Amino acid sequence: MAALDRLIAVLQQMEQSHREMLALSEIKRQVIVKNDVDQLIALMNKESKFMKQQEPLESERLSAVHELLQERGIKSMLNLNVTEISKLIFDPADKQRLLEVQKKLAGTLQELKEINQLNQKLIEQSLMFIDLSMDIFASRPEQDATYQHPADKNGNPGRIGLFDTRA
Repeated sequence: MAALDRLIAVLQQMEQSHREMLALSEIKRQVIVKNDVDQLIALMNKESKFMKQQEPLESERLSAVHELLQERGIKSMLNLNVTEISKLIFDPADKQRLLEVQKKLAGTLQELKEINQLNQKLIEQSLMFIDLSMDIFASRPEQDATYQHPADKNGNPGRIGLFDTRA
């Protein structure tokens, strides 16, 4: 298999893998909205496995790029992106195939980035709500609910929190 074909195949595998991650991120968004912590943890474990699966694909991509450079007579171990590599491809059909795969992968990565940003905002809002709820439960009421004579400054200082620790 030629280095270009190998590179295109690896990029297609990466795109498919990221599509699977995108589906997982959609599920993650629904889980965050439902506030299902157990399922969220399970999804995060799946994401961790996904990240580990990406390492060999990235190594394979780098290997294919270096092989392609050597085929083109470039001895350097440059780390070029797909746009730069496409400038080394002179066959219009091969260049078109490479750029199409790049476009699909870039689109998938952009979708994944957007949904991850949305999920991050949802999680931040959930944490802010939890923090607010904790503040409400733990805060000291500014004024007792019962009437207290204004001249009675030595009266009961009031409850410290929602729960009576003396019980």
